[in-house]
Amino acid sequence: MAFTPRVNRLVAVPPPPPGPVAARAAITRRAAHPGPMAGQTPVVVHRPSPGGGRRVTIRGRIAGLAHNDADLLEFLRRAGLDEADVSLDDPRLVEWRGGRAHHWEAA
Repeated sequence: MAFTPRVNRLVAVPPPPPGPVAARAAITRRAAHPGPMAGQTPVVVHRPSPGGGRRVTIRGRIAGLAHNDADLLEFLRRAGLDEADVSLDDPRLVEWRGGRAHHWEAA
């Protein structure tokens, strides 16, 4: 039986940009022309779900379901941001919708 590597087909994470400054710039960069993402916060933490956790989108793409701040930081790390470069309370980077910031329990 031949070995076949498993490929995660659900999440395609681009390689991180070089260096922390470039990574932050890549996440927070606004569209050069008006479009569906123009003027929006790059990271959106949506309202708590009935089963607990909150959906997270980064630049309009679903990153996953976070159940705590550590999950959210992991999604940001996968998107190219280092934990040291991120403030989850920075309104220019993270928008908390439909509930208090850092509140993860079911609605």
